[in-house]
Amino acid sequence: MTSVISVICFLVLAPFVGGLLEGLERKISARMQGRVGPPVLQPFYDVRKLMNKQTIVVNKAQTLLIVTFFILQIFTGCLFYAGSDIMLCFFLLSTGATFLVFAGSVTYSPSSTLGANRELLQMMAYEPAVLLACVGFYLANKTFNVSEIIGAHNSSILYLPGFFIAYVFILTIKMRKSPFDLSTSHHAHQEVVKGITTELGSRNLALYQITEWYENVFLLSVLGLFIVNSNPISYVVAVVVVLAVWFLEILIDNTSARVKWYVLLRVTWIVTSLAAGINLLILMITRRKLL
Repeated sequence: MTSVISVICFLVLAPFVGGLLEGLERKISARMQGRVGPPVLQPFYDVRKLMNKQTIVVNKAQTLLIVTFFILQIFTGCLFYAGSDIMLCFFLLSTGATFLVFAGSVTYSPSSTLGANRELLQMMAYEPAVLLACVGFYLANKTFNVSEIIGAHNSSILYLPGFFIAYVFILTIKMRKSPFDLSTSHHAHQEVVKGITTELGSRNLALYQITEWYENVFLLSVLGLFIVNSNPISYVVAVVVVLAVWFLEILIDNTSARVKWYVLLRVTWIVTSLAAGINLLILMITRRKLL
């Protein structure tokens, strides 16, 4: 019954939480740049405006691909909040991202196709860290199930500090923030066109935006999974840590310029190898000694 309530809460509240976080992010970013910024509810106004516009698509298959992307991302969050397998959650997340790449490619637009290619490069960069995070949760808790991980006596971060660092690092890529916003950007000054979302029609673009809200809530929830345990106080600590990392991402986004694709791959793999890789070796050696 608890898992059902959690799933319903995710379905209903995630887009509102994601939209509010984006509104607050715009406001904080504006203050950092010496501007007043838009209202906190501006993302919701933007989505409503897009929904009311006429939808014109270059390729009809694009709508099907964006809807599939939307469904898979929501299903990912539902599985997570149902306490399911964390590995399966990330598998569905990556599958959904693949449909987004297809949606950008079917238009044959140079800008959209280039954005799709960059999205694939970003996936190549962060997928090793995602896989290692799943392995780390298993080694620390002897299970992939989210419900069992949050029921453990100790927080996973005690065993997985390197995995935590690697995951925080790839959040910058997954949330499409500078310096790793190669496929598309949330800032108008970063590019003349919007990369992979260039050819999305109005309603498709609104659906993409809502999907991104669901995705961001899921990504931040996984971040909290490193902190949460059987102690109720850990949930409060998890919220504080998540908000601190979220603010850090905004700070990085506003103080960094976009890097080239090969810098993205090199830096991400180095951080993943050093942080998560060394942590993985320590966990394996420790487990062998215990056996």
